[in-house]
Amino acid sequence: MSLFGDDEPAATGAAYRVLARKYRPTNFDDLVGQDVLVRTLSNAMKTGRLAHAFLLTGIRGVGKTTTARIIARALNCIGEDGQSGPTIHPCGVCPNCVMISEDRHMDVIEMDAASRTGVGDIRELIDTVHYAPTNARYKVYIIDEVHMLSTNAFNALLKTLEEPPPHVKFIFATTELRKIPVTILSRCQTFDLKRVEGEVLAAHLARIVAKEGVQAEEAALKLIAGAAEGSVRDSLSLLDQAIAHGENGVTADIVRDMLGMADRSRSFELLEQLFAGQVQDALSTFAAQYNDGAEPASQLQELMELVHLTTRVKLVPDLAASAELVEREREYARSIAARMNVGSLTRAWQVLSKGLHETRNAPNPYMAAEMVLIRLMHATQLPGPDELARIAQSGGSVSVPSPSSPAPSGGGGGGRPTASTVAAPMMAQPAALGETVPTMALRNFEDLVELFKDKREAVLWSHLFQNVRLVNFENGRLEVNISSHVPADFSGKVQNLLKDWTGQRWVVAISNAQGQPTLKEKADAGKRQRLEEAREHPLVQAVTRHFTGAQVIDFIRPETPKPIIATHNDTIEEE
Repeated sequence: MSLFGDDEPAATGAAYRVLARKYRPTNFDDLVGQDVLVRTLSNAMKTGRLAHAFLLTGIRGVGKTTTARIIARALNCIGEDGQSGPTIHPCGVCPNCVMISEDRHMDVIEMDAASRTGVGDIRELIDTVHYAPTNARYKVYIIDEVHMLSTNAFNALLKTLEEPPPHVKFIFATTELRKIPVTILSRCQTFDLKRVEGEVLAAHLARIVAKEGVQAEEAALKLIAGAAEGSVRDSLSLLDQAIAHGENGVTADIVRDMLGMADRSRSFELLEQLFAGQVQDALSTFAAQYNDGAEPASQLQELMELVHLTTRVKLVPDLAASAELVEREREYARSIAARMNVGSLTRAWQVLSKGLHETRNAPNPYMAAEMVLIRLMHATQLPGPDELARIAQSGGSVSVPSPSSPAPSGGGGGGRPTASTVAAPMMAQPAALGETVPTMALRNFEDLVELFKDKREAVLWSHLFQNVRLVNFENGRLEVNISSHVPADFSGKVQNLLKDWTGQRWVVAISNAQGQPTLKEKADAGKRQRLEEAREHPLVQAVTRHFTGAQVIDFIRPETPKPIIATHNDTIEEE
């Protein structure tokens, strides 16, 4: 029995077995990166506290079905002497272990829920639950991709799962834990199989290539482990493919060509050129990688990983000593981290993240990726918010890259594009980064409402005039009581518009206080008072006495308010 499974060299002419099957674990010692699960099961078997149902969840290829079969062997192993009980270390030679490993044990029933999803399939399975096992200690039911079962199938399984016979164990495996009903989850002991860390996976691959007698570079195995994203099966499949590609061993270049990946060192050079503003050199490096077979989206993905790595090194310098980095990459990461600030690195991440999505959906990914790189170069050279704030406070100037400037040729760190300088105070005139609005002070609430009228915001002006009661006014803060007619987004819209128009931040608070009368109520009260004053005017009284039924109804205002005296057919205006 080998460490990883069947390691006997294949006989001449025998069918080739892929590495994922050849090195499939047969006991818990071979299981890679699942120490928590092994420890929990070991303690359960030692104390005899075995659950009647296990649920294994995790990404594809992490070992869920394999673990289920190992659990079945551990539960039913009787040892070489035929007298042993459940053990975390199945012997592998007793009849039960042999038949389970060869998938021919009558008491270990496997079912693929992806192809047998109906309630009839589950009823067929349940009908056999009450029969005692033929040879094994426990009758074990392994249901793979259990989340694919229908609702009726889950309901049919529920009663049996709640009160199973003592000789039955259920083992479920799934990649979609959230799709399983809570009623099922609550009756299972759940194990979350973790992604295998890159270093652990690379070491596992190194042991396998040693057993296979294949020469493989450490960097190549790390690339494969990274591409597998924690999946053991995917890593073995990629290793199988890499061995087939290389006649004299597995090298990092072979793996990059196979996966369509960019050279990591050249990607670091590309990142340096972008951060230094060397447009021509950056686009040439990008084109060379593309011609060598690297996909545009893959190159952007690689740049994102390098930006993430550089940011981590910037914040935690000790990470540069990680064993995952070769010396050359370590130097690049430290060099870029020393020159770039965190703001520029986070902007680079945002540009690449958005650009990666655009590139994957673009008709021409290469052109889309080129535009992303150009955008990245300019974005990282723009001043950040903190720098703009300092410039604004000091009345200084800011330099930004000029898009029309010719790109410098040649290498070196001094190849930054020519900058156009804006030398006026930021708050005094428009700058290349956008026009700033000079600060405007509003004296009172009436000025504020009049501003909305001048800016032709008719709807908001109408609400401010008719439906808003002033509670408190300060320059930069407005506290009001609003009626039910005012929309929910009223305060937010007013805040944003005032900020745009006045150049300062405003807070619009909604209060339960009574507040002052609305401007419309004030205007109506003033109008009523003027009408009363007009009615008391001697001339008006003389006219109303002369014309029976005449009355003052309104004012017209060509220049100054004048009372209107109306009869049934006549209107007399005060001169």
